[in-house]
Formats: sequence, structure tokens, C-alpha cells
Amino acid sequence: MLKFYYSLAPNPMKVALFLEEAGLPYEAIPVDTRKGEQHAAPFLALNPNAKVPVIVDGEATVFDSSAILLYLAEKTGQFLPENTPKARGELLSWLMFTASGIGPFTGQCVHFRHYAPETVPYAQNRYDFEAWRHWRLLDAHLATRSHMLGERYTLVDMAVWGWARALPFALGEAAWGELPHLKRLFDAINARPAAQRVAALRERHAFKAEMDDEARRAMFPHLDHSKG
Repeated sequence: MLKFYYSLAPNPMKVALFLEEAGLPYEAIPVDTRKGEQHAAPFLALNPNAKVPVIVDGEATVFDSSAILLYLAEKTGQFLPENTPKARGELLSWLMFTASGIGPFTGQCVHFRHYAPETVPYAQNRYDFEAWRHWRLLDAHLATRSHMLGERYTLVDMAVWGWARALPFALGEAAWGELPHLKRLFDAINARPAAQRVAALRERHAFKAEMDDEARRAMFPHLDHSKG
């Protein structure tokens, strides 16, 4: 059975959505990043970058959420666009846009708004601006189609959904009002039974919730390094 190493962060959750949508049997293995479990030797043997998610599928170990989505889509033949160069180009472009733009800038926006040990106005402005820029581009793209790649529900929609779950925390509750086309897609995916099963993952394991000194050392090791 496929093993899925996960936390409740955006990147693992989009993989969880694919697994549930595809009906693939899997063993969900929690990795509590606030306890530093991602830095333990057994997990580092799977992903030297110390990040979730990771899947182990027989002899194949795949890390990085975009790589996992592509691997699972090609393995199952599900949630892919038409098999044409045009559709393949759109798939790769929007998947990498989400991976290299939406994810990093939204993640850094969250970090400097909520977790940085000191207020850095320049960093907050920089990442807030870029996060909004990326989300608005995505919203404009969705204004003329029901899904990211047209009318077909694909792995790119799952990738967007994973990060859209964090949008109010990153940019404030009012963000949805400025991104109506994204909100339409987000609500449509949330209504799917697979997304509701993903939500139930929260009940399977009690992840640490406190952002105490242990959690800061585990998640932001550069803070310790800066003291050396």
C-alpha cells in the first residue's frame, strides 16, 4: 500500500485530495513539523530537504508536492488534461506557477505576518504585494473558465485548492471578496466528497498546535543559526 507522509499544511493537503479523488488506498503517516519530526533520520532518508509531503509507492519514493501530483496522475491516468502539446504546456505552466509563485509568496506572507520574531515592514510589504499579484493573476485566469485548464477538473485545480485554504490566514478574511472567480472554484472543490474526506484527516492525529520555542526551532532553524 502507498505510504503518504503528511501534515495539515497546504502542500500535503493537495496530495491528500488527489489520493482521495483517485480512490487510491494509502496509509497516512503524520509528520509533526512543530515537534521537529521532519528532521529525524528516518524521514530525512526519504526527503533530505526535510519537507512534507512524501509518498512511498513500492520502490518509488517521491517528494515535492508538484512532483507527487504528476507522478500520481501519470500512474493512474486520472485528472490530466487532453493528451496534446497545447494542453500539456498549460498543465506544466500553471502547475509551476502555483509551485514557484503562489506557494512561496503566500507562505512567506504568512511567515512575516504571523511567525517572524520581529516586525519587518519591508518584508511584509514585499510578500504581501507579490502574494496578491499572483492570486489576482490566477483569479483573472479563472474569469473565463470553470477550472484552471478549462472545463476539466485536473491536478492543477487540486494544487490551487491546497494553497487557497490558507488564503484568509495569509491575506485576511476580506481576500475572498476580491477574488470571486477563485472563490467559486474553491467552493466547488470543497463541496466534493473527496475534499470532505481530506478535512477528516485533521481528526486522525493530534498535531501540535502551539508555536512555542520547540516549534520555532523545528520550523525555523535559521533562528538558532543566527545566534551562533
